[in-house]
Amino acid sequence: MQKVQLGQSDLHVTPICLGTMTFGEQVDEATAHAILDRSLERGVNFIDTAEMYAVPSRAETYGATETIIGNWFAKNPGAREKLVLATKVAGPSRGMPWVREGGGLTAKDIAASCEASLKRLKTDVIDLYQIHWPERNVPMFGQVYYDPSKERTQTSLHEQLEALAVLVRQGKVRHIGLSNESPYGVHEFVRLAEQHNLPRIATVQNVFNLLSRALENGLDETMHRLNVSLIPYSPLAFGLLTGKYDESGTDGPNTPRNARIGKFETVRKQRWGRPEALAAARRYNALARAHGLTPTKMALAWCCTKWQSASTIIGVTTLAQLEEDLDAWGAKLSPELLAEIDKIRWEIRDPAM
Repeated sequence: MQKVQLGQSDLHVTPICLGTMTFGEQVDEATAHAILDRSLERGVNFIDTAEMYAVPSRAETYGATETIIGNWFAKNPGAREKLVLATKVAGPSRGMPWVREGGGLTAKDIAASCEASLKRLKTDVIDLYQIHWPERNVPMFGQVYYDPSKERTQTSLHEQLEALAVLVRQGKVRHIGLSNESPYGVHEFVRLAEQHNLPRIATVQNVFNLLSRALENGLDETMHRLNVSLIPYSPLAFGLLTGKYDESGTDGPNTPRNARIGKFETVRKQRWGRPEALAAARRYNALARAHGLTPTKMALAWCCTKWQSASTIIGVTTLAQLEEDLDAWGAKLSPELLAEIDKIRWEIRDPAM
């Protein structure tokens, strides 16, 4: 796979990134290590994690994913230098006091989280360190409307950027990025960096898939003009776009029970559990089959070949899923199929935004 540059950084990554948030919850350590082994064998040089993983977040599994990856690095001494490693510092607590105490994201919080991630990952440097979600009030994870009355910020963007700059100067972080961000946040982080000679964000990691294309309503222009790369997550919409929920009830994706949406109530209550999201997924999945494609292949090909996407994050629980997802890379969708996809989108818009 030909590598792509992330923003204005010196990071060059494969257009597929291995997401790891299932490691430590749905995926045990031995299986996670096998997936990491095979991903590296297949040429993927980019892996993404976060301090709050595994998901769904629980106090018992906080940091488990980074620990599993760190143990894999320890077992494979040459692997770390072959990979671009990304992780994230969590934003203010969202009902998860074990992740972040208090309401802010202070310089002390950022420094402590970075130190803890480095220790769990058993590495001296994080290649891409991202703020997992904004410290300020922003609609996300299925919320739609911005409400100024809910503003809660305690730490300015400038302060957050200065804290990240310290980590870069110390050599603990090479480059920085954002996640679950808005056009305003992206523009302000770039403006402040250029105005105060601070590290410039290289990436934004936001949701982008057939059921959630709100990014195309302005954020993509912002990122393009500012030369910030998109790392799309959930290209398969938490499994809805694989077809495995197509036979479940109309009140929501209730089967199979061992899948994330079927297993975890907290996930079902978010955007992926909406009946209209499942109904939309069924339409896209049927369209894929009508064109001789698996739903997975069509959804991944759509996301990977969009001009907005730099490196698409795939999350798997088995080696078979990994192979299927990697095999989808390079698939091209016909103009006719793309037109049919856009026709469905025009009718149903973004049911899982």
